[in-house]
Amino acid sequence: MTVYLDFKNARCKDCYKCLRACPVKAIKFENHQAKIIEEQCILCGKCTSVCPQDAKTVHAETDSVKALLNGNVPVIASVAPSFISSFGTDNFAVFRIALGKLGFAEAEETAVGAAAVTAEYGKLLESGKYKNFITSACPAVNRLIQLFYPQALPYLAPVDSPMIAHAKILKKKYPNAKLVFIGPCIAKKREAHESGLLDAVLTFEELKALFESSDVKLDEIAVLPGTEGGVKNIAKYYPISRGIIKSFPACPEGYEYVAVDGVERVMDVLDNIELLDKTFLELNCCDFACVNGPCSLLEGGAVKAGAKIRRYVAEGKGDFVMPSVEGTDLRCEFPRIRKRRIIPTEREINEVLARTGKNNPEKLYNCGACGYSTCREKAIAVINGYAELDMCLPYMREKAESMSFEIIQNSPNGIVVLDSDYRIAEINNRAKTLLGIDNTDAKGISAFDAFDSAELISALVENKNLSKKKVFINKTKKYIELNLVVLSEHKTVFAVMKDITDNVEYSEKLNKVKLDTLATTDEVIKKQMRVAQEIASLLGETTAETKVALLQLKKTLQSGETTEE
Repeated sequence: MTVYLDFKNARCKDCYKCLRACPVKAIKFENHQAKIIEEQCILCGKCTSVCPQDAKTVHAETDSVKALLNGNVPVIASVAPSFISSFGTDNFAVFRIALGKLGFAEAEETAVGAAAVTAEYGKLLESGKYKNFITSACPAVNRLIQLFYPQALPYLAPVDSPMIAHAKILKKKYPNAKLVFIGPCIAKKREAHESGLLDAVLTFEELKALFESSDVKLDEIAVLPGTEGGVKNIAKYYPISRGIIKSFPACPEGYEYVAVDGVERVMDVLDNIELLDKTFLELNCCDFACVNGPCSLLEGGAVKAGAKIRRYVAEGKGDFVMPSVEGTDLRCEFPRIRKRRIIPTEREINEVLARTGKNNPEKLYNCGACGYSTCREKAIAVINGYAELDMCLPYMREKAESMSFEIIQNSPNGIVVLDSDYRIAEINNRAKTLLGIDNTDAKGISAFDAFDSAELISALVENKNLSKKKVFINKTKKYIELNLVVLSEHKTVFAVMKDITDNVEYSEKLNKVKLDTLATTDEVIKKQMRVAQEIASLLGETTAETKVALLQLKKTLQSGETTEE
């Protein structure tokens, strides 16, 4: 299967913005990476325009086109009329020359095919057999109907799109040539591939890159006087909203003519299609129609782009002569495409909901943070393998808070979190015991009331970190090792208290034993000194030398004494 649109793994950041933007939820997440569900994607390009990480990758055909241009077979370009709004030129003669510099043998505007499509629409409308009539120029809309709105299929015009119609005309005119479509649409890539009529599709973004790599500058191309504007083909209106309607020399009677652009509005119309009667619907997935396609190069916005198209068509010179389409079949069938999805039971849905703590209706927040409109939709996506459980923001927050609570409450150390006003925001039972706090709910108590350590209060007032090996809590007669950290960014203070009372009491007992031992040792030394003096006199040694040696012995014994600071 050809991948027409995908995401760069390294850039996807679990924001779910693309999924929220996707009108048909054709995006799945695997290992926290967004992936297109190819068989459900209508290639509207919504996800490409909202991704904050620019993680979208559109299937590029630049290399394929280069290979065609370097071959021995002529290559003909079919160019969407919206080139006017993306390339800053209102002269197709200039554009044709620019394409010639790349190696194209010839170029025509796709509006030639659009004129033939309008003529086919006219014939069908005049037959009067359509309750409602939906145009078939937008491949994204066509795919949307085939996948998700089978009830609208009877109203979808069985006519080729302008690109396919033009390809058939060009094939008849240049039977041995290769054909390349150039436009702002991603969906055209799949349509062209499935038709088998075109050899490649270049988006305007890809063409711009080709122009730049070949140093082709449109503003430096001169044309002969009188070639500006081209022929007046009103089918060049196709890229703008109501463009198809404006392409009729006179709209067939009996229908209300309505243009709807933007995929959400299109879906709203399709939801209510059976309530309409004798309505001609020009539907475009892109807001402001094709001039605002996902791969367009607009400068100045879609409204300005539409104005450029209208002016371009109005300034056309000479009458357009429709090429003969006799013997060319422009009919097209749009069969229903069935989605390969698991339809879960209520029990299965409820089991998934329960795994994220949604055991009752009150827990079904339907916040949409995950990208799905409801918790049930997300549960169905999980069952189909399109979504992961931890995509639920409220669930993950509750889980994190629950884990934090369990960690704090079960810590062997006392933990206290103070807010910006130095009031207790969180405290565990161990800290209550160490500080002598009897309140069942100690939250909100001022640190100055809870702590009786002047040094600790001083640290809080001065807003500085504190690390003390031994702090005495007068209220509980406990000794603690205290680490206090000021989290300025979060405007909180985090304190960890380790009970060292047993260690301190043991050290004090040990010191007492050492002091008692030293006192006893001192008496022994004094006696030894008297005896040593007597011995020294007999041996002829001086008393002073013996005294120095014994004092050194006493100092050595005292050096083993330790005291607590």
